[in-house]
Amino acid sequence: MLYEPISVFDMLKIGVGPSSSHTLGPWRAAERFIKELKAKGVLNTVSSIKVVLYGSLAKTGVGHGTDIAVQLGLCGFDPVTFDVAQIIPAVNNIAQHKKILLDGVQETGFDPAADISFLFTETLPYHSNGLTFLATLDNGEAISETYYSIGGGFVKKEGEEAAPDASVSLPFPIDDAADLLKWCIKTGLAINEIVYENEQAWRSEAQIREGILKIWQVMKDCVYRGCHTAGILPGGLEVRRRAAALNKKLTGNAAYNNYEEWVASIKRGGDSFKYTLDWVSCFALAVNEENASFGRVVTAPTNGSAGVIPAVLHYYSIFCNDAGSREDSEEKIIKFLMTASEIGSIFKKESTISAAMGGCQAEIGVSSSMAAAALTEAMGGTQKQALMAAEIAMEHHLGMTCDPIGGLVQIPCIERNTMGAIKAITASQLALQSTPDFARVSLDNVIKTMWDTAQDMNFKYKETADGGLAVHVPLSLPEC
Repeated sequence: MLYEPISVFDMLKIGVGPSSSHTLGPWRAAERFIKELKAKGVLNTVSSIKVVLYGSLAKTGVGHGTDIAVQLGLCGFDPVTFDVAQIIPAVNNIAQHKKILLDGVQETGFDPAADISFLFTETLPYHSNGLTFLATLDNGEAISETYYSIGGGFVKKEGEEAAPDASVSLPFPIDDAADLLKWCIKTGLAINEIVYENEQAWRSEAQIREGILKIWQVMKDCVYRGCHTAGILPGGLEVRRRAAALNKKLTGNAAYNNYEEWVASIKRGGDSFKYTLDWVSCFALAVNEENASFGRVVTAPTNGSAGVIPAVLHYYSIFCNDAGSREDSEEKIIKFLMTASEIGSIFKKESTISAAMGGCQAEIGVSSSMAAAALTEAMGGTQKQALMAAEIAMEHHLGMTCDPIGGLVQIPCIERNTMGAIKAITASQLALQSTPDFARVSLDNVIKTMWDTAQDMNFKYKETADGGLAVHVPLSLPEC
């Protein structure tokens, strides 16, 4: 297995919806291509540029905003900071004038309708999510590069053999769950403490804290915004946003002016099972309705599954976390996200977090597993119980297909986040009430099973919109 150190900030990325593999990944690939042209010293001589999308990127590219993402990436916009309200105006401007400003400096003729090609029937061997950029220079020379969006916003260039951070030496190298448990037993450290020690190979303690709290802030902003935004989701399916109506129903006539006051009003409603269940669903719906609307979300580990961890983390912070001070509460949030990220990184190394490779088990299943482990440790569970919770969560997502109706990240994607969140909480509760030493299935066993299942799964159930609900629900949408 190739040594691949993965940071918390690799697994939890701030970006733009609706898809990490079809939006964020292609966006980053376009940025990389521009950087390579700059490194060669030829950016200012580019006379034309074309983009070719293969396989799953072609089949569901329009519904997932792949064509939009590559244009924004070529312009040099950063998905972490770019004003999401300007996405549609920016691409409309390119289409209207048939010109694109590469990296914001080099104006080049570009007609999205003609210069972005969708090869629906052609898939590159390495990965279903392949895309090629071709730049023609003033002197007639052509430069092309092929990239693969391999899930979770990760991008690999054709021919790359080593991970970008392969030179980083971690004090506790981890390839699988057995490695993680070995280090926990040997040191007596909790999972989040192991992750914290490893993370310092990349950045300082202050940077780690600041970065994770920024991720948490984006999650909070996304949940709050989603819970207060009504309307119809874009794309033509006419899907109504539900989180705002559910929030209004649950909060009743409560008055509040910001996130903190809103959370206080939620807490005043009690902690009955039904009330809590409704809120977990509301939190998850809110995030993925934002995601479907090209909103800013945290890829955790993907955009299609971005609602699971924020929903479970809000469940924990609102209904379970009794920390008195803000600092104590923030420490618990940081630990939660570090544990979640490590579980996600193990899935990426041993299997996949790409729905185009493994179906929705690779997205909702992995996010549910991440959340289950993190919640278990946050609730006082042992390292073995946390890994057991991760196993339970994934075990009951095995075989889940990815069949987006109309190629949009809406049906069944949004509701699946509510299910993934609830399964994570249930898995955590089961693990906390169990003795892991008697468990017959390990986390590594279930990850290996997930990978075998992914390889056996028919291609039409892997984010192509060629099977499942995508072909059994009548639509009046134009073809992607």
